[in-house]
Amino acid sequence: MIKRLIALAFAAAATLCSSVALAAGGGPLLDSQVNINDKSSLQRGAALFMSYCAGCHSLGYQRYSRTAKDLGLSEEQVMSYLNFTGAKFGEHMKASMDPADGAVWFGKAPPDLSLVARAKPGGPNWTYTFLKSFYVDETRPAGWNNTVLAGASMPNVLWGLQGIQRPTYGEHGEIAGFELAPAGSQTPEEFDRTIRDITAFLTYVGEPAALKREAYGVWVILFLAVFTFLAWLLKTEYWRDVH
Repeated sequence: MIKRLIALAFAAAATLCSSVALAAGGGPLLDSQVNINDKSSLQRGAALFMSYCAGCHSLGYQRYSRTAKDLGLSEEQVMSYLNFTGAKFGEHMKASMDPADGAVWFGKAPPDLSLVARAKPGGPNWTYTFLKSFYVDETRPAGWNNTVLAGASMPNVLWGLQGIQRPTYGEHGEIAGFELAPAGSQTPEEFDRTIRDITAFLTYVGEPAALKREAYGVWVILFLAVFTFLAWLLKTEYWRDVH
């Protein structure tokens, strides 16, 4: 029994460590504070993703029709504001760019992002921190680098909103922070919300069933509580004569 408890304690500690995993630059991942039950956030995130990310990145496991149903959007809204490739309503959300072209332009084809919020250590926190951590690096082919994924081929497509981050260095040559020069079209608070909305949308895409699962979970707990009470009454009745 003691060994089992120790094993559970180590497992819990490992989970905690993964949620606050260190980024490549040495800093902790930021808390994304995403809420997949906030449909307004998911709708904004979907619009932002399709406007800034879907040119290169597909969501190969997600369909336009499923997005409309889960996010409370009509077919007309999805096809007018989220579909830029001419795909049918029931088809998967594919990137506009040919993967072969991506391999030529960026060194490798941009990955499908359907599961990025689940696959990376730290989950949504990784995605959130990654999108906030681009900085100018003239040694890179695209002119950008990232503290979370050093040497990333992806340029900072959101620089117009965030502004251009330029690193400041510590006494040992490590990146100590960033300064915006020039600033973007959004304030830091507005940009935080933008990144949180994109992260929330990608978190939802990684497991669309979570929306219903979490809603059903409350009712399951209530059922188990009532069932436990009835089982206790039944046990009391059966054992009354034994005592």
